[in-house]
Amino acid sequence: MKINPSSRYAYIILTCLIVAGFISGCLFIPTNEQAVQIPTSIELTTPTPTLEPLLIPTALIIEDPKPTATSTAMPNPTATPHPMSIEALRQMSFPGSEIVIESELEPGSNYQRFYAYYLSEGNKIYGLLTMPYGTPPENGWPGIVFNHGYIPPAVYRTTERYIAYVDGFARSQYVIFRIDYRGHDRSEGEARGAYGDTGYIIDVLNAVAALKQFPAVNPQKIGMWGHSLGGYLTLRAMVVSPDIQAGVIWAGVVASYPDLITRWRRPTGSPQPTAPGFSRGWRQAWQDQYGSPEENPEFWDSVSSNHFVSEISGPVQLHHGTADEDVPLVFSELLFQEITDANGVVELYTYEGDNHNLSNYFSTAMARSIEFFDRYLKN
Repeated sequence: MKINPSSRYAYIILTCLIVAGFISGCLFIPTNEQAVQIPTSIELTTPTPTLEPLLIPTALIIEDPKPTATSTAMPNPTATPHPMSIEALRQMSFPGSEIVIESELEPGSNYQRFYAYYLSEGNKIYGLLTMPYGTPPENGWPGIVFNHGYIPPAVYRTTERYIAYVDGFARSQYVIFRIDYRGHDRSEGEARGAYGDTGYIIDVLNAVAALKQFPAVNPQKIGMWGHSLGGYLTLRAMVVSPDIQAGVIWAGVVASYPDLITRWRRPTGSPQPTAPGFSRGWRQAWQDQYGSPEENPEFWDSVSSNHFVSEISGPVQLHHGTADEDVPLVFSELLFQEITDANGVVELYTYEGDNHNLSNYFSTAMARSIEFFDRYLKN
């Protein structure tokens, strides 16, 4: 077919326009409004500066040990031992003091007698002090802390009662320190009893420290004697302090606290066990707070000296009358068995038909006690 030249030129121009339009579509340039949206999308994907610090405290909390320390410091009712527990007493310090002689009394047959005092928790605690005549051994006389039994504090007098007991030991060349306990006679402080308060046992342990400091005494030869309540204090002192080389206990209140609750009868000899109405304050108060011995044996073990007899500081000699109406014979029998089971050194003497003071067999019991102290404090 033959094409007109002018038509050919029109066809070429049309073809060029179509190609140009196609190319311009491929090279489309966005408008200004669309270009503004580009940084907006970029900002949305860029981490903002507020996100980074949110991670920092998380890392610090994980690595910081302070939360653990804070949690262990929270109050815990079992963290602090009860003041009457053996553990609590072992954590205490008993420095004693020098023994100050206030006056000299009428002498014994072969020994001097003094009215003296020492300090216990800032209180002046008075006592009867005896010292043998003559030249002491090279390292000093052996000493005995003498713990008397219960006497109403209002009627107690330092130089009265237990005269024959003190005389027996003093004549055998021992330095004897028969202390009052706080609140007795002229001794300062409040008498609050022994079984529910730490005052008396603190006085006893400070007396040991004071006697060790006394120039005439050998500090390595300290014994302890106790009667009734004083026996309770003697046993307690010997499982707290390592400084007591030997102990002698007459008719002692030496049972565990559960046995004190269930086995201690009325002083009249009534066959009925001790009832709550007859209890001292500590009995009911402790059971209300900590539960009965069956409910909380751990607590009652912690306050009972008997639970610690495997760690007792020295040999023990026990004396008890079978007709004792004040403290049951079974207390001494139980303690004898407990120390025996713990492979400790213990002796038990019972006196048929005798009373709380061993009045019928006093000379026999005293001779055995002196021999026991001689064996362990002099030899």
